[in-house]
Amino acid sequence: MRRIVTPFVVVAWLLAGCAVRQPLDQVVDTKEVARILNTLAADEMEGRGSFTPGIERAAQFIATEFRKIGLAPYVGDDYRQTFLVTRISPATWEVTFDGTEIPQEHIIISSNSPGMNWNTEPGVSLVQIKAGEDFAQRFRDVSTGGKDAIVVVDPSFSQLFERYRGILMRGRINQQAAASPTPSVVYVLADQIPQSFRVSFTNTIEELPLFNLVGVLPGKSKPDEYVIFSAHYDHIGIIQPVGQDSIANGADDDASGVSAVISLASYYKKRNDNARTLLFVAFTAEELGLVGSKYFSQQINADKVVAMINIEMIGKDAPFGPNSLYVTGYSQSNLAELMQQNVKGTDFTFHPDPYPTQNLFYRSDNASLAALGVPAHTFSTVQIDQDQYYHTVNDEVETLNVENIASSIKAIALGAKSIVTGEATPNRVPKLEH
Repeated sequence: MRRIVTPFVVVAWLLAGCAVRQPLDQVVDTKEVARILNTLAADEMEGRGSFTPGIERAAQFIATEFRKIGLAPYVGDDYRQTFLVTRISPATWEVTFDGTEIPQEHIIISSNSPGMNWNTEPGVSLVQIKAGEDFAQRFRDVSTGGKDAIVVVDPSFSQLFERYRGILMRGRINQQAAASPTPSVVYVLADQIPQSFRVSFTNTIEELPLFNLVGVLPGKSKPDEYVIFSAHYDHIGIIQPVGQDSIANGADDDASGVSAVISLASYYKKRNDNARTLLFVAFTAEELGLVGSKYFSQQINADKVVAMINIEMIGKDAPFGPNSLYVTGYSQSNLAELMQQNVKGTDFTFHPDPYPTQNLFYRSDNASLAALGVPAHTFSTVQIDQDQYYHTVNDEVETLNVENIASSIKAIALGAKSIVTGEATPNRVPKLEH
């Protein structure tokens, strides 16, 4: 039978086609993404180091964006979730090997004690990180060894040593003011383990505020079930100069993720059809050991959190090509699989983390809630084994592809649809045993 196509039918078909395409085209405003990214990674933010004027400016900017979008504050009438921590920072240090004084820039102090004096102490372990070893893995191993130790680092790792020093010598954070002293570890860049040594150092101990930024979009029919979209807004601040530049702007790490969180908040606010309550969180002090997300996880009922989508470094093409993201801890829950179902018919794809030896599932803010059983995963595109700009002054907006950020935002927004609307619930992650 021959179908008669009336003008009304043609219009209906066209509108139906628009309905399919519209979500893809209107999820994100690329110019807005660029504006947010450039603001957070500007030199005026001074690298957004914790406890600095730069991170205060970043917090004010994010709170203003949440207010403009129309999100509700998480607690009271303030978007800030403020808490106190104890910062322990090296004040003085001196190391001598076999009677020869070690240059101060070749020393890293990691201790929460007020001070220490060692003089070839028998209870102090002597450990060596040798040339050719996996520096990051060995560093993690010795830092969690549970004993006072001197770690002799081969000079072949001088660049990595300098990078770690720039972060660790800023101090360590205790979230409990009266935390018991833990073993002290002193890292020394030197050729060989000494026969005798003398180590002395003192720390400055002070109580300081930190703050997460949290905006809320209340759920329409399931307000007691939460979906979290998050990223960390801190970075490593001012570091050792390279030429005239000493600002580690952190454009990819993680201004790109925060730009996604703000863009997603705007998208879902405009849709205004979320069954579950959506929390948009910018975490502080991720670079100091997931400090902000740990505090947040202690204040929320984790059993009410249905899913957490943490976004970290999405400014460059993923190993799997355009329109793709990888998901840390992919097999720990079926969150990524549900999201892949939601983007069926598009070019977007979600993949398992291709860097299993990097232990990325427990290195970003998702880990704090995943440990409590939440389907909490980090979504990223960075090729972490090849990225030469990570934690350097070269992590600038000019090195990023804003279109890649926009594509990632679209993929996450569309992928999370059934979770936001309450139609799908990912299974829980096994709780981390303490």
